[in-house]
Amino acid sequence: MKRILVTMTSMYIGGAERSLIGLLSAIDYTKYQVDLLLYRHEGEFLPFIPRQVRILPYMPQYDTLDRPIKNLLCSRRFLFGFARLFAKLRTRLYCKKHSIQKTVWVSLQNNTRCILPLLPKIKGTYDVAIGFLGIHAILVKKVTAKIKLGWIHTDYGQLAPNPKMDRQVYDRLDYIVNVSQECTNIFVQQYPQYKKKAITVENILSPAFVRQQARQLDVSKEMDLSGKYKLLCSVGRFTKEKNFDNVPDICRRMLAKGCNVKWYIIGYGADEQLIKEKIRQCGVERHVILLGKKINPYPYIEGCDLYVQPSRAEGKAVTVREAQMLCKPVAIANFATARSQLTDGVDGMIVPMDNDGCARALVELLGDPEGLRRLCKNCAQTDYSNRAEVEKIYRLEEKAL
Repeated sequence: MKRILVTMTSMYIGGAERSLIGLLSAIDYTKYQVDLLLYRHEGEFLPFIPRQVRILPYMPQYDTLDRPIKNLLCSRRFLFGFARLFAKLRTRLYCKKHSIQKTVWVSLQNNTRCILPLLPKIKGTYDVAIGFLGIHAILVKKVTAKIKLGWIHTDYGQLAPNPKMDRQVYDRLDYIVNVSQECTNIFVQQYPQYKKKAITVENILSPAFVRQQARQLDVSKEMDLSGKYKLLCSVGRFTKEKNFDNVPDICRRMLAKGCNVKWYIIGYGADEQLIKEKIRQCGVERHVILLGKKINPYPYIEGCDLYVQPSRAEGKAVTVREAQMLCKPVAIANFATARSQLTDGVDGMIVPMDNDGCARALVELLGDPEGLRRLCKNCAQTDYSNRAEVEKIYRLEEKAL
């Protein structure tokens, strides 16, 4: 039996985590034994990991990669705390030297680089090793495998990485996996030397699971289902990339155009207070409602009239696919990879990035019942599962023999 190792940070609520559950559910366990290394044995999605997957024992050294530095020092893990402080200094100096704002990717690169010497090697030899999220230096340095695949879940043009540190990792990976062809194209534009290594493996999802979960909850106490309002729903982490901080202004403009809407946002994250302040400033407290973190967002998506992804940047938004699986009309902002997400006017609409243009397009779409029905019908006739994508991984393993 062939052996596969997958490395992952944790199983908190997120698109990459849902995509991982889809991948693990699609693997043929009569042919493959799968080990899962979680840096932190935490997260709401832990119960959804298929029972055939062997979760490797917890290694406390690995969870120091993203623990708060204060937490590490207070728990007397001084070596790791000082390594993280040094990483923070490296990030600050790099950003100052190159006149850029601190980026999450550069911080992750330096955290990983400084912690890496303190991490134990992963025992065993694997046929395939997959780094599913984050910086893949651990996959390169701490794992023994015939082939190594590093996943990228976002538009690489938005990351602003340290190219030298990237090359030190990508030189030693066998394949660099992007979640859409457009993301692969953007990555190759950044690093043309890796064109032969860059491949596309779409997110693997389960329509049956999504539909079953959508029937699990009654959301009438949290959503206004009276019919007085057009209901919009968005799901995602509260980060700059998701652009939820502009939703209050977009909603205000929609109301001014005579469209009586309520916009429900499901998620959590660092921008929560910013979003709440924008809601207050725009005076839309009754129309933009933050529902918080939800393990099961599907009944809320099922209850809305239109699913909206207003992001500034995306790799391939899992929640958009899930909304389409529920045969909901979808509108997404015109971010760089939008056209790899859906076919404009067929199974969704691409709307302008600016707030006024976005508001105008959403009002127009909501005022076109026939257009909404057409989008729903086309979604119902499309298979969004991508289960055949796992075959690409099998072929890579066979090719390496």
